[in-house]
Amino acid sequence: MSSKQTPLQTPAMIQKASWGALFQNGNALRSFTLVGGVILYAINMYIVTTILPNIVNDIGGLNYFSWNTTLFIVSSIIGSALTSKAVAILGARSAYLFALIIFLIGSIWCAMAFSMWFLLIGRVLQGLGGGMLFALGYILIRIVFEPYLWTRATALVSGMWGIATLLGPAIGGIFAQSGHWRWAFWSLIPFIIILALVVIRKISGKSAQEEVTNPPIPFLALILLVLSVTLISLSSLKDTLLWTGGFLSLGILFLILMIMIDKSAKNRLLPTGAYSLRSTLGKTYLAIILLMFGMTTEIFVPYFLQIIHHIKPLSAGYITAIMAAGWTLSSLPSSAQIGKSRQLLMRLSPIIITLSLATLALTMSLDSDVSRLLIGIYILALLGIGFGIGLVWPHLLNLVFISAPKGEEAITSSSVTTVQLYATALAAALVGLVANQAGMVTIGGIEGAKQASNWLFMIFTLAPIFAAIFIYQIVKLPAFKE
Repeated sequence: MSSKQTPLQTPAMIQKASWGALFQNGNALRSFTLVGGVILYAINMYIVTTILPNIVNDIGGLNYFSWNTTLFIVSSIIGSALTSKAVAILGARSAYLFALIIFLIGSIWCAMAFSMWFLLIGRVLQGLGGGMLFALGYILIRIVFEPYLWTRATALVSGMWGIATLLGPAIGGIFAQSGHWRWAFWSLIPFIIILALVVIRKISGKSAQEEVTNPPIPFLALILLVLSVTLISLSSLKDTLLWTGGFLSLGILFLILMIMIDKSAKNRLLPTGAYSLRSTLGKTYLAIILLMFGMTTEIFVPYFLQIIHHIKPLSAGYITAIMAAGWTLSSLPSSAQIGKSRQLLMRLSPIIITLSLATLALTMSLDSDVSRLLIGIYILALLGIGFGIGLVWPHLLNLVFISAPKGEEAITSSSVTTVQLYATALAAALVGLVANQAGMVTIGGIEGAKQASNWLFMIFTLAPIFAAIFIYQIVKLPAFKE
């Protein structure tokens, strides 16, 4: 299916695809099941981002700071890749409950952690269950909604990160400031139980059985993908050229090998055309990856705010979460745009992100006794990064859905999560590498944090600049002119 054959949204579709349509004629409960798992996943992300500096102060492991994100996302990739098969075999309800149980075990494990390595095991379990929950949010869009609602449903799922910006930093910050970071993990359990009860009551055991194929799992490609991110993460642990260069090269080599194998495999991780920049899917995936590179710099923002500017954990968490709030603010209204308005917003997206990252590169390391002016600048810059991504995100994801090759619709739907999570994991590994080598670990303290922030934001400002090249090509597609 080409974007030329199937317009993203015609004026008639826009009128029919009102927000109310997502909550009418039995759609309300369907919408809730889409967003429930995503909310849990997102809240957990912001809780850990907020409390991680406190965890490091308590149990050590500064070298592995970014590993909390990397391993969580890597295991999320595995979970998301297994989701289509789990739904096909177990049905939507049992697959959902299975994911919740794994996430529950991981949360309890993290709450009991006595060392960084023990904590990382719990993060892997959280990621495995969370990846399935995240993927279910997107997989079920094609199943439970008509195509004219896909853009709205995608925006709704993306918008749940906005709710996470309210709850995640609050939960993490309150427990971090009181010196009881472990209770931040325990606090997730009531929500998990409530969500499980709703799933048991409202989701049919076989609600999606007839819609989801039972695809073989591309184990080899998945293993190579995980090894790629893991090796790149290992490169950040030491500052010697041999160690860093060796593991970084191996990580890139495994990524290239994965692409070569998956392109010719019968059972693929990504759909046909995913690795070609001549295809719509290839350009769209690369744009998504580059946008996630720019956003993933946020994992070190709470650390920089607390170390350089002595801002309390709760405030640092909320300032960081502004990025996701910006995403929500722009993605919901942007999803309703068509024609020239949509083209303009999509072109503005990488410009706003680039300017915002450049602002952080220039100002984050400035000495300050919690200057209101500087805090305002950080808030605007972080808001700008999320706002810019939200402008283009619903349209990129909808383009992936309608560009699915015939017979590969299920793989294409789940690929959205796989690509997004891999991009985040790879970015987290590279962010950790840059921050550690730039001074966070090699120098340490306030001066190390300053140098790390300068280099980190400066280097990753390049990501949205390159993303602009592909977004501008995508905007020229006939589908975006209607």
